[in-house]
Amino acid sequence: RWKFVDDLNLVPCPLRIEGQELKSLILGTLFQISKKDFEGFKNLFHRFLQVKGPSVKWDKIHKPPEDLIHPYDKIKAQGLPDSVAASLNKLVVVKLNGGLGTSMGCKGPKSVISVRNENTFLDLTVHQIEHLNKTFNVDVPLVLMNSFNTDEDTKKILQKYTHHRVHIHTFNQSRYPRINKESLLPVAKNLGMHSDHADAWYPPGHGDIYASFYNSGLLDQLIAEGKEYIFVSNIDNLGATVDLFILNHLMTQPKDKRCEFIMEVTDKTRADVKGGTLIQYDEKLRLLEIAQVPKAHVDEFKSVNKFKIFNTNNLWISLAAIKRLHEQNAMDMEIIVNPKTLDGGLNVIQLETAVGAAIKAFDNALGVNVPRSRFLPVKTSSDLLLVMSNLYSLDAGSLTMSKKREFPSTPHVKLGSHFMVQDFLTRFESIPDMLELDHLTVSGDVTFGKNVSLKGTVIIIANHGDRIDIPAGAVLENKIVSGNLRILDH
Repeated sequence: RWKFVDDLNLVPCPLRIEGQELKSLILGTLFQISKKDFEGFKNLFHRFLQVKGPSVKWDKIHKPPEDLIHPYDKIKAQGLPDSVAASLNKLVVVKLNGGLGTSMGCKGPKSVISVRNENTFLDLTVHQIEHLNKTFNVDVPLVLMNSFNTDEDTKKILQKYTHHRVHIHTFNQSRYPRINKESLLPVAKNLGMHSDHADAWYPPGHGDIYASFYNSGLLDQLIAEGKEYIFVSNIDNLGATVDLFILNHLMTQPKDKRCEFIMEVTDKTRADVKGGTLIQYDEKLRLLEIAQVPKAHVDEFKSVNKFKIFNTNNLWISLAAIKRLHEQNAMDMEIIVNPKTLDGGLNVIQLETAVGAAIKAFDNALGVNVPRSRFLPVKTSSDLLLVMSNLYSLDAGSLTMSKKREFPSTPHVKLGSHFMVQDFLTRFESIPDMLELDHLTVSGDVTFGKNVSLKGTVIIIANHGDRIDIPAGAVLENKIVSGNLRILDH
């Protein structure tokens, strides 16, 4: 239900709340929200109220045709033309930088966590693009999509890149109010972001990139500078570097079939069963997320046999197409209803969208099935241990799997709660040799001495109140270590 309240235009309200009561509840909350943010929230909320039933009909889902999912090996085999620099000059790199490091036990933007040789995610990104610009004598700019959670801290840090050969731009995601699950009213009592009600607001998912990019004026600016495509990825995916072969493939499609959107997908493993997949639906490529799947078909969705690929969230998108579709209001991304419980116990919902869900709106969209190496997300301390180890080498900001490892797959690592980032390095005198590791589980109060080597399957469990010190130089191969083992200085 919608009503007019003064000059606020349309605001949501259940019919049982009327007049001055409604006004006192929400006037203070929404009065000064930027008009563009408010319009975006209003439209998203209005669509949420109209949604009835599942967003997909299961019997209309088909595997994507082979000619719409291009194998990376075939793309790479085509080689590169001499004009690759001209293609690079039409490219912009966009990193999704709205997330905090809370899941890894850190405060502030996740992008400023050190991940390798004291380089942060942001450092590695800048080094990668600077290397491209110097090598090919081009101007590939970096754009960061921040959120209100990360913008201030990120802008302070960007000062250190002033003398790097990278033009860096930023814009902000929208700020939307969380909604009380019962009343469907905003939970914020005023527009402030101070600590007592900062959790009343949220950034509405990376699908907000299209509207926020457009509203910032940066989209038009880059088009005017001759830029044609953006390469979008999560800043914590260390495998998401600019790939010249994919860029060339994008730029050389026939003019009558000019591709406006490429989604990089990779083969699904059992660890990826919840990842979104590409499907054919109503004659268009479409992203199917697990949240859209009817409960009766969830197991089928997770099947590696039926849905063999998943979305890496590495995306190549036409700037002109973003402008056209946004102005036509034609994106139509599925709404993700994300339930949350605030610290005080209040149940709320936040309405989000995913950037890849817009693929169905773009002309001649393609999937490219890329090697697993282009999907290297660092979400946990376990992931951090992998990228800090000798499994990877670092060159010009890019990580590559060591040639000394016999298997292309990464080990499965699971570290316990003692290994949050702030305590992480204090538990390792040096990062263990993991070249021959298949599986590592560590639980409890465990420390590692210098030059430890881990091979095969290694499980180390210190029970509550116990501590295990793995001695310097130890070689653990297919071992289970438990109980209490302490190495004391004398």
